[in-house]
Amino acid sequence: MERKKTVSVTESLCPICMREIDAQIYTRDNKAYMEKYCPEHGFFETIIWKGKIPIQKWVREKERAYIKNPSTAMNKGCPFDCGLCIEHRQHTCTALIEVTKRCNLYCAYCFANSYAQKGEDPSLDRIKFQYESVMKVSGKCNIQLSGGEPTIRDDLPEIIRLGTDLGFTFIQVNTNGIRLGEDESYVKELKAAGLSSIYLQFDGTKNSIYRKLRGKELLEIKRAAVENCKKYGIAIILVPTLVPGVNTDNIGEIIDFALEHTPAVRGVHFQPVSYFGRVPGIPSDEDRITLPEVMEEIEIQTGGRIKTGSFKPPGCENALCSFHGSYLLDDGKNLVSTTKRSCCCSNEKAEEGAVRAKEYVSRNWSYPKEHIMGDKQVSERMSDWDRILYHIHKNTFSISAMAFQDIWNLDLERLRDCCIHVVSPDGRLIPFCIYNITDFEGRYLYRR
Repeated sequence: MERKKTVSVTESLCPICMREIDAQIYTRDNKAYMEKYCPEHGFFETIIWKGKIPIQKWVREKERAYIKNPSTAMNKGCPFDCGLCIEHRQHTCTALIEVTKRCNLYCAYCFANSYAQKGEDPSLDRIKFQYESVMKVSGKCNIQLSGGEPTIRDDLPEIIRLGTDLGFTFIQVNTNGIRLGEDESYVKELKAAGLSSIYLQFDGTKNSIYRKLRGKELLEIKRAAVENCKKYGIAIILVPTLVPGVNTDNIGEIIDFALEHTPAVRGVHFQPVSYFGRVPGIPSDEDRITLPEVMEEIEIQTGGRIKTGSFKPPGCENALCSFHGSYLLDDGKNLVSTTKRSCCCSNEKAEEGAVRAKEYVSRNWSYPKEHIMGDKQVSERMSDWDRILYHIHKNTFSISAMAFQDIWNLDLERLRDCCIHVVSPDGRLIPFCIYNITDFEGRYLYRR
C-alpha cells in the first residue's frame, strides 16, 4: 500500500458539533481523502477524489477576487459570518432565490428537505427585496429561482417579470418538471414572462431510477416537460443527481437522451450525490462518486465519443468543485470538443473567471434564436458572419458537473471560492453548500 502524501491543509467542521476544526487532504493509492479531528468527537475521514486524474494536476492557482462591498462583518470567522464577508474570494455568478419551501414530491435526497405543506411562500415584496439585494451586492448576475418546487406557485410568471424588470437578463427555474409536463399553458406563460431556461431534475432514462430517488415513475412526465419547453423556446439543462448503485450506469444514456433533444436541450449538468438536507443516512465511501470517476464513466459509457481529456477545471469556483466541457454538434450529432485548455502553470484571475462563467451560462444555456424567426428567415436576414454565429450557437452543447460539499467533506478553502450564492430572506448572499449543510442528525447551520 502506498504511503499517505499530504496535498493540502485546510479547515472543516465537525459533523457532530459543527465546530471549526483542522483538516488535511492526503493521497494514497490514486485516491484523495479528507481527514479531520475534533477534540470532543474524534477522527473523521472521507474520500473526495478517485480516479486516473491526480488531484495535484487538476488544481489551478488563482488570483482571488475579494468582495468589494461585504454585507457582513467578521465576528465568529468562516463559515459563521456569511453574507458575504470580507474573507470570501469570489463574486456571485448565480444567485438562488427560493420562492417556496413546498414541493409536490418527497424525494429520498433533498437539500432543502421540502414537502407539500412546508411553510408559507414568501411574498412578492419579499422576493423583490431579494432581487434588489442581489443587484446591490453583485450586479447583473444570473438568477435561479428554486425551492422547494417553484412551479407550485401560480404567480411564478409574475416573479420572473419582477426580475426582468429589475434588469436581470438570465432567469432560470430549478424544477422537477411535473407541472411543465402537465400544463402547457403554464409553460407558455413562463416564456412570455421572460424565462430563459429550466434546470430540469433528470436522474435517468429508466422509471426504476425515479422510483428509488423520487418515489414515483416520472420518465414520461419528464419527456412531456422537454417537449413543452421545446415548443415555446425555453432552453433545458438536464440535471441528474448521481447515486452509486442507482443510476451511475445510466450516464451514457442520459447524454444520448440530451443529444436526441438538441437544440432545446443545451447540455447535461451532473451532480454527484451530496449528503445534506434529507438523505437516507450517514454515507460510506462506497456511497459517493467523485468528479474524476464521473469523467471516466462519461468516456466509458459513450464508447469513447467523449474523452476525459475534453474536460477542464472551472475558471470561476474552486477547481475541486466542478468540471466542464464545451462541444459543437456536427450533422451526425457527433460532439467535437471546443474546450479551451489552460496552461497548468498559468495564474488565473478569479474575477475574470466569474465574468466568463456568467457569460457562458447566459449564452449557452439559452434557447437558439431560430425559435423567434424560422430558419429560412434567419438565412435571409443575417449576414454571413451572423449566420456563422447563429449556426455555432444552435449547435453548442455542454457537459459539466458540480460536486457540492456536505458536513463530511466540507473544505473551507473551497467554500471561500464559491460563486453560487443563496439569497437568504434577509437579503444576505450565502454560499450554496454552507446554506444547505446539515450535521449528522440533519440539523441546518443556516437554513431555517
